Amino acid sequence: MEEEQINPIVFSKNTIEFVTVANEFCRFVETAGGEATRDFLAKTQKILPLLYLKTSVLPEFDSEEEMTLEKYVSEVDYNFLQEKIRNLLGEHDDYKEVFDQGMQFSEQPLTESISEGLADIYQDLKDFIMSYQIGNELIMQEALWECINNFKSFWGQKLVNCLRAVHSLVFSDIDFEDQVNLEDIKDDEIQSNKPDWLTHLFNNEDD
Repeated sequence: MEEEQINPIVFSKNTIEFVTVANEFCRFVETAGGEATRDFLAKTQKILPLLYLKTSVLPEFDSEEEMTLEKYVSEVDYNFLQEKIRNLLGEHDDYKEVFDQGMQFSEQPLTESISEGLADIYQDLKDFIMSYQIGNELIMQEALWECINNFKSFWGQKLVNCLRAVHSLVFSDIDFEDQVNLEDIKDDEIQSNKPDWLTHLFNNEDD
């Protein structure tokens, strides 16, 4: 019997390491809000460069498939996670963007937010992770190809822009414990808006 060959792309060392870091990033975003703001920023400062590195060394390959991959992160999921991070960072969530292509058409500085950037990265990585976990090598390879291309054209720039803003906050003398949040979101309001799959995740952590 001829031995079955494993896919050299989806099971390469660099891909497996990327999957590990991507999964860790997703878990980090999903559990945001359960720690102090400065601790959250310190962890963000460390995981973003690692994620960028692991994505940048992924294998280059072309896709000849015409496949529409399922999207797992809904608008409700996205908004919920972004709001948790935005509430954690408060007035320090926004920063001036200088590398947006739209700057050339704008007379005013463009404003971006760390929470939106992290949510954008999360959305793409979570969709990739969920497709990768299916175990179908064709879907896994297509999901990887799509993730790499989105990194090049979209969330890679989001990542480095967020890192610049996070770096500034980490090495500032801001007392985040005294900050006033943009919105006073109570715990019961957060729980009521939490997507079902996130509720299950948090309940498991309490066991």
